[in-house]
Amino acid sequence: MKGIRLNATGGPEVLELVDLEVPAPGPGQIRVRQTAIGVNYIDTYHRSGLYPLRLPSGLGMEGAGEVDAVGEDVTRFAPGDRVAFASGPIGAYAELHCVDAARAVRVPEGVDDRAAAAALLKGMTAEFLLLRCRPVAPGETVLIHAAAGGVGQILVQWAKALGAQVIATAGSAAKGDRVRDLGADHVILYGEQDVAAEVRRITGGAGVPVAYDSVGAATFEGTLASLSRRGVFVSFGNASGPPPAVEPGRLMRMGSLFLTRPTLGDYVATTAELDASAGAVFARIASGEIEIEIGQTFPLSQARAAHEALESRQTVGSTLLVP
Repeated sequence: MKGIRLNATGGPEVLELVDLEVPAPGPGQIRVRQTAIGVNYIDTYHRSGLYPLRLPSGLGMEGAGEVDAVGEDVTRFAPGDRVAFASGPIGAYAELHCVDAARAVRVPEGVDDRAAAAALLKGMTAEFLLLRCRPVAPGETVLIHAAAGGVGQILVQWAKALGAQVIATAGSAAKGDRVRDLGADHVILYGEQDVAAEVRRITGGAGVPVAYDSVGAATFEGTLASLSRRGVFVSFGNASGPPPAVEPGRLMRMGSLFLTRPTLGDYVATTAELDASAGAVFARIASGEIEIEIGQTFPLSQARAAHEALESRQTVGSTLLVP
């Protein structure tokens, strides 16, 4: 089978398409013949070495397809079942991938494989951010950065479904138009406008009670300055580089602010949590409340090009690799 491997960390050029042995599912595992593979920013962090891997290694944590073999003691799935996964193990950039049955979910009727692969990791991220990390209440105003991206688009739509007012940031006028189409009440172009000044203007000087920031270094100061008293800064990505360290006293001086750095793994740590989160995502997709935009699709052999597009901010919505 074909798969992507890296022998050293670095830029997209370290990604190589190679021939691999077909993996055999171990006890408690299923083997998935993948029809779609999700490309996520965390993949670039693994590839670059920001999040260390043991090398040589595969890449990718998300995919969807059909179970074609099961290991010993697996009762959760059977060959022929449609499944998706987003919790690893790393190595999803391949035609076949073995995952723990307890970390995969069934894809329901009404959700196709590509939508599942494009939405599971990003959708579960949006679910835990909006519903469990810092629950959003109807009528609240929230700030969502990188709103035209895969997670951002889902956050905007889901926040609106919860009754929030959404201030969204985007990197270009075209991306801003897309975000408005998804329901954002206000759009700030962070390359051209002062985010904090615009947030204060929109909110009558109050600021927002919660901000969701996946951009990292480039937006960190603006996000801090956009928060209302006792506001919550949810930092969950590094698209522009890791955010800086913060001296705790500064949070006090800026209004008794809260800063959290959550990760999806801690919110889907059990199979029950995983099923509940994925079920909420798939229900929103099937109902039409959340539209999944697959902005670009690349053959598996062009994983390098997919990473180049993602890191140059040329993508809109979700990105897929197709075996």
